[in-house]
Amino acid sequence: MAGASAGTNPITVINDTPMGARQWIVVLLMVLLNALDGFDVLSSAFAAPGITADWGIARPALGVVLSAELVGMGFGSVILGGAADKYGRKYTMIFCLVLMAIGMYLASTATSVTPMVAFRFLTGIGIGGMLAATNAVTAEVSNSKWRRTCIAAYVAGYPLGAIIGGIAASEWLLPSYSWHAVFLFGAIVTAVLIPIVLVLVPETAAYHFTKANLAGVNRTLGAFGKPAVGELPVAAAGFAKPKVSDILSNPQLRPVTLLLAFGYMFHTITFYYILKFAVQIVSDYPPGYLPQDAATVLTYANVGGFMGSLLFGFVMARFGIKWPTALMLLIGSVAVGSFSMGRDSLDAWQWATIITGFFTNAAISGYYAAFARGFPAYARATGTGFVLGIGRLGAAGSPLLAGALFGWLGNDQLLVVSAIMALGSVASLVLFLMLPERDGDEVTASQTA
Repeated sequence: MAGASAGTNPITVINDTPMGARQWIVVLLMVLLNALDGFDVLSSAFAAPGITADWGIARPALGVVLSAELVGMGFGSVILGGAADKYGRKYTMIFCLVLMAIGMYLASTATSVTPMVAFRFLTGIGIGGMLAATNAVTAEVSNSKWRRTCIAAYVAGYPLGAIIGGIAASEWLLPSYSWHAVFLFGAIVTAVLIPIVLVLVPETAAYHFTKANLAGVNRTLGAFGKPAVGELPVAAAGFAKPKVSDILSNPQLRPVTLLLAFGYMFHTITFYYILKFAVQIVSDYPPGYLPQDAATVLTYANVGGFMGSLLFGFVMARFGIKWPTALMLLIGSVAVGSFSMGRDSLDAWQWATIITGFFTNAAISGYYAAFARGFPAYARATGTGFVLGIGRLGAAGSPLLAGALFGWLGNDQLLVVSAIMALGSVASLVLFLMLPERDGDEVTASQTA
């Protein structure tokens, strides 16, 4: 390939040129990896009625089981998100897949709450690191024209995985086998993806650029069918090592980081309430439904989530990120707050979860687009990992809080519990409206100019 002019920024090359087939393949794989995360996270929710029946545990104890991988995700997002900026996105993803496969397999062998919590925590560490790395890869391999749409498609992968997992659980795994098979299925699929990622996903040009690795930059540009660059801008050698303290000490990035982190945290309190407790709620709600029938509501929640995430990408491409996301947070909070009203059949529960899934997942798409925009390339995975790590406090606390509220108020107070849990998205709305609209790479460029 002909060399481009000396000092060309490879991020600009990716941003300003059409996306080739290999780039779209990588984006598709990131969608599939996020789908895997979606299934792995919600596997415990699919298995919840069977676990409850086998081990005879109450909702507060079930909340601990359902929170375990979310706590692990918080640690994984921060620790392995930093690793993705330090050691590379690709090999961090491989390491995370190995952790997830081991954790899912061990969960299938659990016989009591304590080992299950440990195994789910291990799985969560891998998922947390995977989310930080895959979001960075999606942003860094897509061009400016398609980036928001690609990120929305990536976010849509999460409910897509839950849809596929829900169908597999309700139609095959739970009726034919048991809840153990849900985790074993996840372990097998995770293991299969390891060699696929190893072969098809190159390290990103943006990562190589931050390491001043010209050869690595050109390998990636060549894989994507882009012209090689003659040399990198001088600024490429001057990036600080990515640390959370760098982001929090930067007066331009600190407000973005904190608003994203705590806004996302509050929304996940609401978001994971439905995802983690919907199956158990419907299973217990009069007249009561079989576990495989109750599991269908989670599938429908993620059908709504998939549609919301995918369609919202086109909305963001047309209207931007801030105000559309704020609207989704508002409508999502109303949908969750009214979750229990008028549900007198399984069909009604399914429609309720479709609606809540649509709006709450659309808001998640808005947040992920804000992550990709808000942080510069040299610390994108670190910043995203930090935000996701703080967000997991809300995600992990959601089933614990909901379990405690049910224990305190009673299982029959579903409307009250739902209204309380919906307040998380209201708080998130306030913080998101305070978010400045600026690009992290532009901030970095102005500092190094």
